[in-house]
Amino acid sequence: MGGAEALHPDRAAAELTQATGIPAAELETRRQGLLEHAGTPVVLFDHAYIQYYTGFSFLSNERPVVVVVDDEVTAFVPEFEVARTEEEGHFDRVESYPEYPGPEHPMRLLARLLDGPVAADQDGYPGILGYEGPPLSEVTGLPVETLQPWIEQQLRRKSPAEVELIRESGRWCAYAHRLLQQYSIAGATEAEASLRAGHEATLAMLEALGPDYAGQLGSQDGATAGYRGQIGRRSAWAHAVAHNIRFESGDMLVSETAAPVWGYNAELERGMVVGEPTDEQRRLFEHTVAAQQVAFDALRPGVTCADVDRAVLDYFDENGIRDLWRQHTGHGIGLRNHEAPFLDVGDDTPVEPGMVFTIEPGVYQEGLGGFRHSDTVVVTDDGIELLTHYPRDLESLTT
Repeated sequence: MGGAEALHPDRAAAELTQATGIPAAELETRRQGLLEHAGTPVVLFDHAYIQYYTGFSFLSNERPVVVVVDDEVTAFVPEFEVARTEEEGHFDRVESYPEYPGPEHPMRLLARLLDGPVAADQDGYPGILGYEGPPLSEVTGLPVETLQPWIEQQLRRKSPAEVELIRESGRWCAYAHRLLQQYSIAGATEAEASLRAGHEATLAMLEALGPDYAGQLGSQDGATAGYRGQIGRRSAWAHAVAHNIRFESGDMLVSETAAPVWGYNAELERGMVVGEPTDEQRRLFEHTVAAQQVAFDALRPGVTCADVDRAVLDYFDENGIRDLWRQHTGHGIGLRNHEAPFLDVGDDTPVEPGMVFTIEPGVYQEGLGGFRHSDTVVVTDDGIELLTHYPRDLESLTT
């Protein structure tokens, strides 16, 4: 890997807003804005929305976890979640139900906690992992104003505290990627490189962020780095699946990393080559870097998301490689890996300061492979600021 060494992020430079993620005052301001917009109590079902307004993270499964935002903030959880919710959730009240589906459905029990009209992110708990249940409007007998579009608008512009958490995620993505690059040598397998990189990066991340670090949904969640099967000719498939492929000289690679920090995510991906690149690989790599730079230059307040994608497509057209195009330029990112808006010719959303995007145009040639660099950026008053830092040149990305 050209002697690449994993450089541990400098904790003194991290400048996290506070040790536990988003400040309580900011969460309170978000909730007040939600109530002012709705004019009624608000019921939240979506995992990301609950975390956005309360800072509470939980395993989202078939058992409903619901938060009611009013003068008091009430959590409605399975009975076995009560102790943890009381200790870690910082709610005014915690109500529970015995088990799902139970002799009386949890949604009907929830209705007894509500007094009068309510608004909600959606009309009931999402149907995931086998969940089935009546909508909120049915159990309350009242119409429910759905707020999902408005809430999504709130998520689009990140606060300084959110940006710092995404920036910290980017540091750990880079750390995990350096380990991945170090272990991705001819003869090794995809699983060997990915598991080693993710394991070592996660342990380092947990040690650095300390015992107050929260937001992991499982004991092994943390920093990850791998390829998801985008190795050799399979790198031409923008969304492949892992096959535990053995790296061979001449393989084109597309990596991916993740490192959630109190629920917030950056994205860092790189196109790489195992061994000496061919002239065609160099050509495709150069277009990958150039197309990403076009997007960097185009993204600023006052343009639309469509304008940015259109600039990249114009570059592909001008260089006669539109046939190597597969996907839009990027997407929003934050509490979820993929958020609206999208840097796509079909999305005319105006770009505003505080929006955070991935920038990831790629080129893909069937039978040979593909390259994609992805970096995470925040829109500033006059352009963008890079939140992920990793080499983009071919020499640094040759194994």
